[in-house]
Amino acid sequence: MEVPLLRYQSISLDQIQSSYDKKVFKHKSLFSGYSFSLDRRKWKIPFRRIRCSLMEQGLKPRPKPNKVDIEELKESKVHENQVKKPCAGLCSQIEKLVLNKKYREALELFEILELEVGFDVGSSTYDALVSACIGLKSIRGVKRVCNYMLSNRFEPDLYLRNRLLLMHVKCGMMIDARKLFDEMPERNLVTWNMLIVGLIDSGDYIEAFELFLIMWEEFSDGGSRTFATMIRASAGLGDISVGKQLHSCAVKMGVGDDTFVCCALIDMYSKCGSIADSQFVFDEMPEKITVAWNTIIAGYALHGYSEEALDLYYEMRDSGVKMDQFTFSMIIRICARLASVEHAKQAHAGLVRHGFGLDIVANTALVDFYSKWGRIEDARHVFNKMPCKNVISWNALIGGYGNHGRGEEAVELFEQMLLEGMRPNHVTFLAVLSACSHSGLSERGWEIFQSMGRDHKIKPRAMHYACMIELLGREGLLDEAFALIRGAPFKPTANMWAALLTACRVHGNLELGKFAAEKLYGMEPEKLCNYVVLLNIYNSSGKLKEAANVVQTLRRKGLRMLPACSWIEVKKQSHVFYSGDKSHVQTKEIYQKVDSLMREISKHGYVPEEKTLLPDVDEQEQHVLLYHSEKLAIAFGLINTTDWTPLQIVQSHRICCDCHNAVKLIAMVTGREIVVRDSSRFHHFKNGICSCGDYW
Repeated sequence: MEVPLLRYQSISLDQIQSSYDKKVFKHKSLFSGYSFSLDRRKWKIPFRRIRCSLMEQGLKPRPKPNKVDIEELKESKVHENQVKKPCAGLCSQIEKLVLNKKYREALELFEILELEVGFDVGSSTYDALVSACIGLKSIRGVKRVCNYMLSNRFEPDLYLRNRLLLMHVKCGMMIDARKLFDEMPERNLVTWNMLIVGLIDSGDYIEAFELFLIMWEEFSDGGSRTFATMIRASAGLGDISVGKQLHSCAVKMGVGDDTFVCCALIDMYSKCGSIADSQFVFDEMPEKITVAWNTIIAGYALHGYSEEALDLYYEMRDSGVKMDQFTFSMIIRICARLASVEHAKQAHAGLVRHGFGLDIVANTALVDFYSKWGRIEDARHVFNKMPCKNVISWNALIGGYGNHGRGEEAVELFEQMLLEGMRPNHVTFLAVLSACSHSGLSERGWEIFQSMGRDHKIKPRAMHYACMIELLGREGLLDEAFALIRGAPFKPTANMWAALLTACRVHGNLELGKFAAEKLYGMEPEKLCNYVVLLNIYNSSGKLKEAANVVQTLRRKGLRMLPACSWIEVKKQSHVFYSGDKSHVQTKEIYQKVDSLMREISKHGYVPEEKTLLPDVDEQEQHVLLYHSEKLAIAFGLINTTDWTPLQIVQSHRICCDCHNAVKLIAMVTGREIVVRDSSRFHHFKNGICSCGDYW
């Protein structure tokens, strides 16, 4: 790939070092703390002299006599070799177990060797034991293998030393890995790259760069994998200037068009905020593989360009490149952001068609998507078909039931999760407690809340307390809710005070609501809805002077909510409506339908509310109360869909009380099920009632 060097600075690695000395390493010497030479002489340090931290924990080789004649030492070694016990059968069994990925059984069989040193264990067996430790991520296994090797006075070659280093890196023992690296008698590029990758994976990007520069001094060479690794490190640091320098050097070294390097560059430029440079590298790739497509799509999604990311997905599909489970997982999440059920269903079909129908990550994304966008039955269907579920899968469905006001089912699913031996985490408890608060399951909510620390050793966090405050507030137990805030083992958060303020608004407790609002002002002085909730409390209580003061405060601070909008998807096309909107091609029919609906529901007791200024509605919208965006979207849906089709509306803000009352009656007179997803939760309107119980 020909990349113009003027676009990416033509800078050498010496300049990277100098720039990092100034920018990152500051007063720290680049080479301080390193005890190895930069020349290529072979060090003659026997393996038994290695001192890893595991040796410091009591795992030491046998003590040697203080004074031993050289000839006697040679004779003793010869004698030792002669009396080494054969264990070919045992070693063969260990290797076969590892080959079949039965790592735990292999380490259990290794215990027979550990009972006594002196067995004749070869490199292939140690290599197999290394694989077992890596497969199990067993730190104890690492220590056992290294201790036995030292006790048996085995001298590994460079290949096995690299394998031992890899074992430490993969098991997260980076301090031990660094000591092992420092004391190796010889190293090759594999050795250096292995430790550098370990440092990057553990988030130690600066030390990785220090090591890379020292490696460059010794070898003056670096393959494509090395450059890809260091570009990943620059992405971790979020430093685009260093990434560009590495890009320039990669081009000079002739690896600028390497697939690994290009994919790393696309990712780096995206994470450093330059999606244009990511697109440039992608466009210049001689061969665009699946990983490259996934990376550029993820880059656009990361920057909020969801529609562009979806367009790239279709371009990828049309190019004939094989898509994998990560492709579909990303697209499903992008569809969730776009609220596009039809596109998500297509991605779901593609997931199954390409053979990834049982993938846990992609299916969990589907469960989450369907739960968030009103298809809770579809979410349950996907969940039930998953052969393997993790805690994220369970959390997604429990949270979905909660948001849909189906608290009983959320609790049942939580109990089923426990019966199947799945260990819940703090997100699980947030989902199930939120479900209890949304559905008013007071007793069950308190039981689950108290079981967190008692049965599951999980300390409740502020968000769990907020759920319990909402649960108490829903029942009108405002004094108890306030007592829970005061008794919390930490400083109350904004969410806790907001839950109390909402309860005060619903139940008309002016004094406590004012106190909660003042607390919120100090924590979130620029959050509009806190002021407007208090404004509604004053309005509903007839405190017009106090309400006017709140309005003046809003104007003085320049706070103003963006106009609310609603949208509905009909025949794979989204239709967006604003309050009083007359831009739609069917405006005349829509307004006639709204007027007709208002006349019809008026017969059933509907009276428009004119006093309440809602948290998500600006003053202008009060003048078009009868034509709020939700009503326009519902009217459009009723006109353009069959009589038995449920309507699904998405609201950008919180649904207002007037629309909430109106939609309940519209659902009753039309016989339709209407689902509104607002910024708070799902509202399922059917037969004149709402799933939220009129508390939101």
